[in-house]
Amino acid sequence: MDLYEYQGKQYFARYGIPTSPGGVADTVDEAVTQADAAGYPVVVKAQVKVGGRGKAGGIKLANDAQEVATYASAILGMDIHGHVVHRLWVEHASDIAREYYASFTLDRAAKLHLCMVSAKGGVEIEEVAATDPTAIAKLHVDPVDGLSVAAAARLVEEAGLEPEARGPAAELLVALYRCYVEGDCDLAEINPLILTTDGRVHALDAKVTLDDNAAFRHPEWEEFAGTETLDERELLAKEKGLNYIGLSGSVGIIANGAGLAMSTLDVVTQAGGSAANFLDIGGGANADVMAAALEVINTDQAVRSIFVNIFGGITRCDEVANGIVEALGRVDLRSPIVLRLDGTNAEAGHAILASHISDRLVVDETMLGAARRAVALAGGAT
Repeated sequence: MDLYEYQGKQYFARYGIPTSPGGVADTVDEAVTQADAAGYPVVVKAQVKVGGRGKAGGIKLANDAQEVATYASAILGMDIHGHVVHRLWVEHASDIAREYYASFTLDRAAKLHLCMVSAKGGVEIEEVAATDPTAIAKLHVDPVDGLSVAAAARLVEEAGLEPEARGPAAELLVALYRCYVEGDCDLAEINPLILTTDGRVHALDAKVTLDDNAAFRHPEWEEFAGTETLDERELLAKEKGLNYIGLSGSVGIIANGAGLAMSTLDVVTQAGGSAANFLDIGGGANADVMAAALEVINTDQAVRSIFVNIFGGITRCDEVANGIVEALGRVDLRSPIVLRLDGTNAEAGHAILASHISDRLVVDETMLGAARRAVALAGGAT
């Protein structure tokens, strides 16, 4: 679950991470009240879970109550990349000397936590990685050992932070690590982390993704869930108990297992296409689950083909095949299906599907071959 900026900052505050004073506003009058309390000048920020707010006009510097009212009125109701602004965060404006980047996430390949720090903050970390990868200092953290202030200090020095920022930044990193681990985050990111003109270091922004699997430990997360906004595809998937994330491509993806689903997205990209979603049906690829998955993908008007990638382990391919045949009779699909079926009882599965093969149901024996056919059916490489 992704948090809004203001929620992320409230979450940071639980772990002693300094942020700018401010408050939440749902109306123009509330925005003025929060600005008066924070002290002028203030920054009026649209609260949406998407980047590019500043360029879209969703972040404004206001010097007095009249400017706050003007900007708040303009930003509330604004559409920013498909996200309508219903809430504002109004905070005291900071005098910025330097902007940095800091984050914690999980490096699944290394099976360790990963901390990244850069002296080039304020821009997307992907852009920094592409243009100047040496500007990002990285440290793998063993969860058994945790992160010490000494290790954090070495990291911020390696990242090239100004000497006056290194001590406070190291202490903040330790607090951010606590937030990430004890707060059960998938991602805890500050961009930018700022050094002010009077020598303070604090979080000017907050990007926090909570691990849904840890929700049972955090009943307080219910307040966050109540503000979560999902698109229609994600709402339908949630109702049907599916692990689904909507993307912006044209090839619908269904796979059994999160790892295989991620690999399927990668191979579609390798074939020159773009995935419309991540959808993991796990080990329960029966007719009901398959019909539900196809129904969700079928609601996405951008989908031009559907790539079903199944590797049978505990899941038997003959059961998957029966599920697909039955689902095809229950869901009126707009797009053709490309199926790759391998693993336990694969031959029996292919035999079941043999009489149903058509231009609407295509079978390929390899993952890459199936991806290429799905991309071609979706209109070719993007």
